[in-house]
Amino acid sequence: MSAETEAAAGTAAGTAAMAFVGVSTGESSIMRIFPEWARLLGLPTARLVGFDLPPDAEPARHRAVAERIRRDPLLLGALITTHKIGVYRAAADLFDELDDFARLCGEVSSVSKRDGRFVGHAKDPLTAGLAIEEFLAPAHFAATGGELLCLGAGGAGTAIAYYLARRPDAPARIVCTDRSADRLAELADVLRRGGADPARLRTVVTDGPADELLAAAPPGTLVVNATGLGKDRPGSPLSPAARHPRGAVVWELNYRGALPFLHAARAQAADRDLEVVDGWRYFIHGWSQVIAEVFGLSLDTATVDRLSAAAEAVR
Repeated sequence: MSAETEAAAGTAAGTAAMAFVGVSTGESSIMRIFPEWARLLGLPTARLVGFDLPPDAEPARHRAVAERIRRDPLLLGALITTHKIGVYRAAADLFDELDDFARLCGEVSSVSKRDGRFVGHAKDPLTAGLAIEEFLAPAHFAATGGELLCLGAGGAGTAIAYYLARRPDAPARIVCTDRSADRLAELADVLRRGGADPARLRTVVTDGPADELLAAAPPGTLVVNATGLGKDRPGSPLSPAARHPRGAVVWELNYRGALPFLHAARAQAADRDLEVVDGWRYFIHGWSQVIAEVFGLSLDTATVDRLSAAAEAVR
């Protein structure tokens, strides 16, 4: 049964549901985690249904999914992963309201319905911040002189750069790469409109390994794989020969897939004094914040920790 067919069956049965728009939603751990989370949150009958689109889906398909969520009264909202920018570009006019981050970042990562209004949110800056503050010391950049090297300038990469540019302990330089010059220009515009110092930003168009940029990064640099390589597409933004700067913090946003970027960093961790972080807590924060928005819940730290513990059992 396709994701779209399953969604139709679920809502036809009269069961309130939340949509999940991605590339291969059936492979995501959230499909096994959601029922237990729903029980813990007092939503035992709620369901999660997937809508799968290819990474390069045309605008008409992005718009069709947004229209389906909007018109189905039993779909109470949605989380959108790979297609958050595509949905914004193809369907922004369908929303009665878009939050500040959605308009600023040009993406919709969360959809909810409030008092008959169809509302789009961009949760990535919030969830990126929640995850970052768990592993990065408050004065990390000041203490180490490290920079941000963000490989990938899509929704997640843009949100991470935006959050860190506004952090009290901001990196002295933010280096972002992408295959698309247009996407990098959009990222620079988001940071500029968000009040970041444009002199701190360097954007680099690259369609191959970013080894030279990594070699030029100072000790303590935060290196992020925000490309999707290793999960949605095979490969890594670095070659197998790449060496991380000493004392770097290496963040792989993915938590499933072949993950060659993550495995290579772990192999160097002891020799290079690296802190290596996978995308699990980012995943937890991302999903829990959107579920709270869709179902009108308030989550405290203790609740998020209980959700994380429950998810760990099926990781």
